[in-house]
Amino acid sequence: MTIHNLYIFDRNGTLMYYGEWNRKKAGTMNKEEEGKLVYGMLFSLRSFLEKISPLDLKDNSFCYRTSKYKMNYWESPTGVKFVMNTDLSSPNVKDLLRLIYQMVYVEYVVKNPVCPMGEYIHSELFAQKLDEVVKSSLIYTSKTS
Repeated sequence: MTIHNLYIFDRNGTLMYYGEWNRKKAGTMNKEEEGKLVYGMLFSLRSFLEKISPLDLKDNSFCYRTSKYKMNYWESPTGVKFVMNTDLSSPNVKDLLRLIYQMVYVEYVVKNPVCPMGEYIHSELFAQKLDEVVKSSLIYTSKTS
């Protein structure tokens, strides 16, 4: 099981953070452009799912699976969106995304008066704590494994 990368978007769709662990293929565009592309796809997918799903989407999460990876989406009660790409064998990561929100985002961004809301997160402490939470999860596998 492998975690490839994580995108964090604010409620307006602005990329606030990008983290990468085991991404096999380097991106061909800068992170801001890639973030806009990912958010646009998420916006369209969410709208599509809300229209055709026979179930109510109250939990604000879904998983989009391709033949190569899974894109896991979870939206916090405050509208912050977390998108984690994993390999196909990884289980649903909704609990991990919720944990990242509660233990890392809220503690090191929301409660940090130096970290302006709605802007890209440049905090080294945030990045360090996020890395610790991701690497301690059962889903994480390093490139050397």
